[in-house]
Amino acid sequence: MAPVEADPPAPRATWRADLWIVAAATLACYVIASALELQESLSHRLARYEHWQADEIPMSLTVLAFGLAWYAFRRRQESQRLLASRLSAEARIADLLAHNRELAQQLISLQENERRALARELHDELGQGCTAIRVETAWLRHCAANDHAGMLAAAGRADAAAGALYHLVRDMLHRLRPPNLDALGIDAALQALCETWQERTGVVCEWRRVGASDSLGDVVNVTLYRVTQEALTNVTRHAAAQRVQVTLMRERADEIVLEIADDGRGMAADAANSGLGLLGATERAAAVGGTLSVTSPAGAGVRLRLCIPLPAAPRADVPDPAPASFPAAGPLGRAAAAERELA
Repeated sequence: MAPVEADPPAPRATWRADLWIVAAATLACYVIASALELQESLSHRLARYEHWQADEIPMSLTVLAFGLAWYAFRRRQESQRLLASRLSAEARIADLLAHNRELAQQLISLQENERRALARELHDELGQGCTAIRVETAWLRHCAANDHAGMLAAAGRADAAAGALYHLVRDMLHRLRPPNLDALGIDAALQALCETWQERTGVVCEWRRVGASDSLGDVVNVTLYRVTQEALTNVTRHAAAQRVQVTLMRERADEIVLEIADDGRGMAADAANSGLGLLGATERAAAVGGTLSVTSPAGAGVRLRLCIPLPAAPRADVPDPAPASFPAAGPLGRAAAAERELA
């Protein structure tokens, strides 16, 4: 168990020290004035200016001093109220940001569930239809192999079209929901993605995994996979690179880091903020509480770094919390209901 850090010491109340200084200075002034009889000496000196009422100045200065003290006290109260109001507003803003992030996570989860349902439907319906077409065309070739050359050619074209349709559907399934992500986990899915991309582009793509390979959660897995997809797509379109390195690592126990670096020609400083692909990747990172940074030293390619904080593991002596329930009329309630319907 990690040691519990002590709370930082409270800031010293400097106003108390200032008050003691003022009290000490006042007492010292009284003692000195009593010893030297300053009031009598001052009255004697000001007697010649009686027509100017100069002897009333000390009383007026005393009232002014009390007035300034009252003014400072009221301004201090006003400052405290403004500070409390600002802190309350900042806390409200933080709550709203957390709420919006939670809504974004719910939205991404719903999107992935919809894609999974669509992929399942495409596999069940279109896949079976393509298989039936191929069976029928094979039967046509068998029946008409000796006497109907035109029918045989048409059957061959139908078979080719069905095969192309089948490959198209398979590619759509992979784009909608990578099958390796559900079957083998994030490590194998990213490794397969790198290998497939390398075969398609001819660019060397190295995959590395550093640290323990434990469950990260479906939302985090999808975010890592989609960001890697977008980064490799950008390398294909813009980098003209010869080598790409994809690294997934655990630098700390509460953080997962994805780094994608290439040796291409780099990119302009403002290009990272203008591309829709990187903008979408940044939004995905923010939705899970992470950060996405893109650096491009001159002539040294592009390095993308995605950092996602992970929730702390639950303690063994603490029971699991009950599932969160949301009002049916609220946005989270509607999102949860839609997710249950898709499941």
